[in-house]
Amino acid sequence: MIKKTLYFGNPAYLSLRNAQLVIKLPEVEKCPSLPEAMKRQSEITKPIEDIGVVILDNKQITITSGAIEALLENNCALITCDSKSMPVGLMLPLYGNTTQNERFRKQLDASLPLKKQLWQQTIQAKINNQASSLSICINEDIKCMRIWANDVRSGDPDNLEARAAAFYWKTLFHDIENFTRDRDGIPPNNLLNYGYAILRAVIARSLVTSGLLPTLGIHHHNRYNAYCLADDIMEPYRPFIDRLVYQLYSENKMELTKEVKASLLSIPTIDVRISGKRSPLMIAASQTTASLYKCFSGESRKIIYPEF
Repeated sequence: MIKKTLYFGNPAYLSLRNAQLVIKLPEVEKCPSLPEAMKRQSEITKPIEDIGVVILDNKQITITSGAIEALLENNCALITCDSKSMPVGLMLPLYGNTTQNERFRKQLDASLPLKKQLWQQTIQAKINNQASSLSICINEDIKCMRIWANDVRSGDPDNLEARAAAFYWKTLFHDIENFTRDRDGIPPNNLLNYGYAILRAVIARSLVTSGLLPTLGIHHHNRYNAYCLADDIMEPYRPFIDRLVYQLYSENKMELTKEVKASLLSIPTIDVRISGKRSPLMIAASQTTASLYKCFSGESRKIIYPEF
């Protein structure tokens, strides 16, 4: 079952009752012009087990400790946003698998050659998906991207990821003068930032569910980054976000309006192809992280990534 993504952009009071997330909207309750029947409908309930991601984007949201506990126990990712409505915090459960200790040990004991091979597969998948993204968005088959993907060696010592990325962004948004992918750059960087934050939460949640440490990466190792492994594994998924952002850009939607956010919040349900089958992105992420654990445990040598 696909878990739901809940977004709260207005004042709300979130609590727990009978394994249900109870959502109260104080603005509706206090409005004197509304009839009592409508005020009673201001309370909504959602089964906790159906929720995968919760996004809190308002300073006047109150959430009880009981609700937080229930959400985390059901492997929900809880995202908080700053004053600019950009995701700034991520809360995940400390455990998400019954054999947690064993899985942590397998991950910690992974050899450097294995990590380099996994990173090679990751970058090959990312560049191939970038090439597919360009083919869909600008209707051009970029052969050099496919060549670079095939040439990636163990650990990517030639840094073909960076070469491909520079070409990719220049080509994808070719009609924006001097466009570069920069977190603080010009639009549609703002849309990309938002989309990647949602994607990161989905991948981190899947890693925890698979019993893995999101902190311990196979390539990223910034000591200030609590989600290095999530940042590694999300790389081949990024082009799916890029395609969605390109669609919004082509419709001249460059600001984070409610409509644009609604489109970006659909990321967990984006249709991807994985292992020869169509699947929502959130389900595909679970397959990817499960295959990663099999690599750490010695059952496999290949991570399963999605394709277009």
